[in-house]
Amino acid sequence: MIVTVLLIALAVMALAYVAALVRAAVKRSELKPKLEGIGIGAVANYFDTLGIGSFAPTTAWLKLRRLVPDDFIPGVLVAGHCLPTMVQALVFINLVRVDPLLLLACIGSAVLGSLVGAPLVQRTPVRLVQAIVGIALLIAAALYALTNLKLMPGGGDALSLSGGLFAVAVAAHFIMGALMTFGIGLYAPSLILLSLFGLDPKAAFPIMMGACAFLMPVSGFSFVQGRRIDLKLVLGMAIGGVPAVLAAAFLVKSLPLEALRWGVVVVVLYAAALLLNSAIRGAEKAPGSKIPG
Repeated sequence: MIVTVLLIALAVMALAYVAALVRAAVKRSELKPKLEGIGIGAVANYFDTLGIGSFAPTTAWLKLRRLVPDDFIPGVLVAGHCLPTMVQALVFINLVRVDPLLLLACIGSAVLGSLVGAPLVQRTPVRLVQAIVGIALLIAAALYALTNLKLMPGGGDALSLSGGLFAVAVAAHFIMGALMTFGIGLYAPSLILLSLFGLDPKAAFPIMMGACAFLMPVSGFSFVQGRRIDLKLVLGMAIGGVPAVLAAAFLVKSLPLEALRWGVVVVVLYAAALLLNSAIRGAEKAPGSKIPG
């Protein structure tokens, strides 16, 4: 029953988010999606569905290509990857077994965290956003490397948590939800935490995808109405991302993910260095970037 309610709520939220996104794009005359955004959405969400993650590679590309000012990055990540992530959640919540109560509690906690985080991002000074995203990229690179070196927790076979572990998992997802609005991906820390607690890693997928799928439209509504956003890029990412998720979920059986992760590590580290250098130097925006509109 809980799973059915979650799936219906997710579908309704997806429709509401699409309406809000299109309405905001029309109002700002940014309804034409960027071709590069379509490519970003397709590639990032294709590999996101396979477990690579989308935030760190997308951040690296946005920074390397100087597509938006640095303080636009969190909003573009959340708003652009929102719909593809919701499609991921619809697939995995329906297919993978996990305790419905744990699923609901972690999702609700992450959403509450995002409600705290999204307004803060809109008011946070550019240098601080650059520093936070830069540090997040360093952490992401470390997690990719640890995964390839087989140093990540293997997890157990449990489908639920109880007592203190349940409470800690729920509280942690509140923090992860708030941090995600700053461009810090939730997938990896959620998977690591739940695996350390003995949960089957497969059971963690609907939790982490569900948490992101519900918090991203909630915080995304705030971002698309704000000024730190490029809606042409966001629309492109959404258009490219949805079919890519479906292709990865239902068509692809295996890929050389280890080699891909090492490539991502190199690119992400370089982008992190650029962001942290900008933060240290106190640049108000990335060189060569401009505010759209």
